Amino acid sequence: MALVQYDEGLTMREARAIYFEVNGFGADGGYGDAWVDFKLGPLPVPFPNTPARVRAVRYHDLHHVLTGYDTNTIGEFEISAWELGAGCKDFVAAWHLNLGGLFAGLLSAPRRTVRAFLRGRRSESLYGQPFEALLDRTVGDLRREMRADAP
Repeated sequence: MALVQYDEGLTMREARAIYFEVNGFGADGGYGDAWVDFKLGPLPVPFPNTPARVRAVRYHDLHHVLTGYDTNTIGEFEISAWELGAGCKDFVAAWHLNLGGLFAGLLSAPRRTVRAFLRGRRSESLYGQPFEALLDRTVGDLRREMRADAP
């Protein structure tokens, strides 16, 4: 879990590789793992890495890079709120996981969670955009396009 500032000139592919490395997610981000752990404080909570979850988390990881939210517990609650505010389209797994994160965030960090949700309402998520094409775009261009450049 490390908060990183990504240079705006990096491609999303390059920034995502850094994100995977600094967070210890492995070269493929753990997308091929059968199970993944969500750390709830010091406690790992394992759950299946379903195809629907992988479909959503590919975009979720890019959102972390673009928004600057950390991968610690509070950061995950913030990104959940941001994604709900920005919209999850037809990504059912994203709606499911993010609603849990939103409610937990409202209990544990209400101001930060509400602030992230409101920021999301002013932004646009990447859900539903052609994924591979996003990886060739720059961090700066996507931040501006999504209106995610200002916290």
